[in-house]
Amino acid sequence: MPLIKNRFLPILLTLFMSFQSLGLSDALLKAISKKGYTTPSPIQLKAIPKILEGRDVLASAQTGTGKTAGFTLPMLQQFLANTGQHQGRRKIKSLILTPTRELAAQVLEDVKTYSEFTDLKSTVVFGGVNANPQIKTLRQGVDILVATPGRLLDLHNQGVINFSGIQFLVLDEADRMLDMGFLRDIKRILALLPSKRQNLLFSATFSKEIKTLANSFLDNPAMVEAAPQNTTAEKVDQIIYRTNKGLKTNLVIKLITEGNWNQVLVFTRTKHGANKLSQKLEKADIKAAAIHGNKSQGARTRALAGFKEGSISVLVATDIAARGLDIPLLPHVINFELPNIPEDYVHRIGRTGRAGASGKAISIVSVDEYAYARGIEKLLNIKLESTVIPGFEPTESLHEVESKKAENKAAHNRGGRNNSRSQSNKPSQDGSKKRRNFRR
Repeated sequence: MPLIKNRFLPILLTLFMSFQSLGLSDALLKAISKKGYTTPSPIQLKAIPKILEGRDVLASAQTGTGKTAGFTLPMLQQFLANTGQHQGRRKIKSLILTPTRELAAQVLEDVKTYSEFTDLKSTVVFGGVNANPQIKTLRQGVDILVATPGRLLDLHNQGVINFSGIQFLVLDEADRMLDMGFLRDIKRILALLPSKRQNLLFSATFSKEIKTLANSFLDNPAMVEAAPQNTTAEKVDQIIYRTNKGLKTNLVIKLITEGNWNQVLVFTRTKHGANKLSQKLEKADIKAAAIHGNKSQGARTRALAGFKEGSISVLVATDIAARGLDIPLLPHVINFELPNIPEDYVHRIGRTGRAGASGKAISIVSVDEYAYARGIEKLLNIKLESTVIPGFEPTESLHEVESKKAENKAAHNRGGRNNSRSQSNKPSQDGSKKRRNFRR
């Protein structure tokens, strides 16, 4: 009996509890109601009371379970409870760090939504765009700052940002920040903040590295886990289609056109692969756009806006660029290539099946990716459904695929060297040959 009670307790609590029961103010409840939410999700139910108690929190929940509201609502509540918060010039009270620009923009959007009926001010800073508008907003005074680490440190070094008023620090998607190499920047930022503050760390997984980071700055944190780590949403239907590497693009086109899919997020491993697939989809009369780190912020923003409003049917993305993409009711995610890190599969398919909605995750797998598929199954402790579509049967051996990869790599290297020679021998405007410069 205790086992049954423990298993179903979070579900029962969610059914019978409301946001009103969490002690949130009328202004926040009005914003929540306007957004259409009625009952808190498991992560919100567990995290909000702990944060309102003033505890540091180490929280894990799969993507799409309402983590942002889980830390934003109690943070706003504590600010609203402090009647003397706006005496004099506004100081930054809360710092929310995210790994990518897209996630930073999405978090700010949520913060603004929940604080709509308050007088709290918030803004975002990230790289890839002109810093002057960000500086102007900061100088007008804000309460809540969402930021990526690089731009935050740049603005602090310029004397634009003052950390002396920080009461809350939130690390969102902390696992991805470590994956992207931000640990050194995070440590630099931690050293600049007031020692007396409340710390919240939200992550999709609790890896050893995350726990080491948490131990370095969290003070006796409450550990909150809404679902076992490395699990996927229950309503995501997952399937593998096996085929040859060279048939993947045509198979994706077939699935999208014959299924009449109008909103599909496709993952590739490389930026070049994203561009190439996007162009081929366009040639097949499928409205598509690529989003990755080499794209300008303006191009990324336009592509995402078009995808959300429906003028773009397929968004082809790399793992890093897709962090922070929040598309309600996204029905389809396609892994054009499986990630070599199993945890990334969890993050990818977490783009669909969000907030209790259903979704489908399709993986197009060639023979050289079978080992990646087994790694994902081992991580999730499940056997993924695997099948073949007629006309796209896999016929290649692993040896054949690896040989083709080696040939393509050698050809690419030869082409690069030949191009370098032709550039160095090209006459300059004065008729002389350019000298090749070598570092000594």
